[in-house]
Amino acid sequence: MIQSTFSASFSILSLAIWCPIAFGLLILAFGRDDNPGLVRLAALIGSVVSFLATLPLVQHFDNAAHGMQFVEKMSWIERFNIQYFLGIDGISLWLVVLTAFVTIIVVVAAWEVIEKKVAQYMGAFLILSGLMIGVFCALDGLLFYVFFEATLIPMFIIIGIWGGANRVYAAIKFFLYTFFGSLLMLVALLYLYFASGGSFDITYWHDLPLPLNVQIPLFLAFLMAFAVKVPMWPVHTWLPDAHVEAPTGGSVVLAAIMLKLGAYGFLRFSLPITPDASHYLAPMMITLSLIAVIYIGLVALVQTDMKKLVAYSSIAHMGFVTLGFFVFNDMAVQGGIVQMISHGFVSAAMFLCIGVLYDRMHSRAIADYGGVVNTMPKFAAFFVLFSLANCGLPATSGFVGEFMVILGAIKFNFWIGLLAATALIFGAAYSLWLVKRVIFGAVANDNVAKLKDLSLREFGMLGVIAIAVLVMGLYPAPITDAMQTSVADLLQHVSISKAN
Repeated sequence: MIQSTFSASFSILSLAIWCPIAFGLLILAFGRDDNPGLVRLAALIGSVVSFLATLPLVQHFDNAAHGMQFVEKMSWIERFNIQYFLGIDGISLWLVVLTAFVTIIVVVAAWEVIEKKVAQYMGAFLILSGLMIGVFCALDGLLFYVFFEATLIPMFIIIGIWGGANRVYAAIKFFLYTFFGSLLMLVALLYLYFASGGSFDITYWHDLPLPLNVQIPLFLAFLMAFAVKVPMWPVHTWLPDAHVEAPTGGSVVLAAIMLKLGAYGFLRFSLPITPDASHYLAPMMITLSLIAVIYIGLVALVQTDMKKLVAYSSIAHMGFVTLGFFVFNDMAVQGGIVQMISHGFVSAAMFLCIGVLYDRMHSRAIADYGGVVNTMPKFAAFFVLFSLANCGLPATSGFVGEFMVILGAIKFNFWIGLLAATALIFGAAYSLWLVKRVIFGAVANDNVAKLKDLSLREFGMLGVIAIAVLVMGLYPAPITDAMQTSVADLLQHVSISKAN
């Protein structure tokens, strides 16, 4: 276990987790509806400070080091040997930074849009940000479970209060799906606690000698929790409903970060704790992933609602991620993680663009648009860029992860790689068709003719993400270099049988 000297004198992970939560609680306690400007400013300061708190992680991270860095460990509930145990490796580093970055974008996106219960809205997002960072940092099983489950509460409130007409249905469906799966994970965590002699240390669990007939039920229990969160086919049906009803900020966080919690769980729990079961059940996981990539891509083609189309495309892209994890080679696993980060940027941008249109016309129906480029040329440029990134255009972040997963899949099995590559065709089909119907052509109606182009706030918000998408597409080395050692260690660990 490696601990950075920087973190030895300063609890940087705790700061990254608790800073946004503290700001969120303060805003909830003291924010007033009669002074929304001050609430927004406080939320922006809180999100920026929280993001700055994550930057030393990047600066002081040792790419060549094995094990966890920036480790913090202290007793929490001594009677049950539950610890406040934090640490990150190359797998979780950029997910922490991405979470803090997206929180700033969400606060800016809501600046002039959310007018009721502003303090509660901003507070919920800041608290959610801290909880999600906690998931990526937790190395104690029960601490992970607390953070993992606690993320449901603010998102449930965000969808249920600021969502659309069917927000209550969508919020309850989201909660029930994810909560049910997580209960099975709790059973698995308790089994591992007793099997390890009373320890919740996740790194210790990685070395437990478990027979295959124990690993398989454990793997399936974790699968229920993480597959729903990703979401994998066929437990994906809550996501389109949640996206359609959620406010723009809720859709951004849901797609950019919350889906990654499930994928991250596979890397931290399923693969290292149950390696033999992971290999044994890999054909099932690959099949489910390919169904998500191909079938859901086709479903996206027939959508008439912009949010639903992007929601289904998110399921297809996350199918790439899980496919990469279960072909067990460096290129594919790294590609899956890169795809997670890229999807965080691109999906956030797509939902923000839809939010920009919805704020002006209060419609998400594709048929209500057409010829937007004639009245909103700046917006059209961003929308086309992000749509092309969504379908994996080279030189954008969307290409890097998909290309690495396809290469890794071909190395594993040519036909699996070929089937995965069809996603690029379907992705281009639904993304370009969306662009054609919404952006290009003659001005469809008077409502489109009256549209105003991006404000300075909207331009800055989308511009920052566009820079991130292009930089990551042209120079992904900082991300891939950070994860290389951690992925190699994980795969070496997974290749060693632990079954008796």
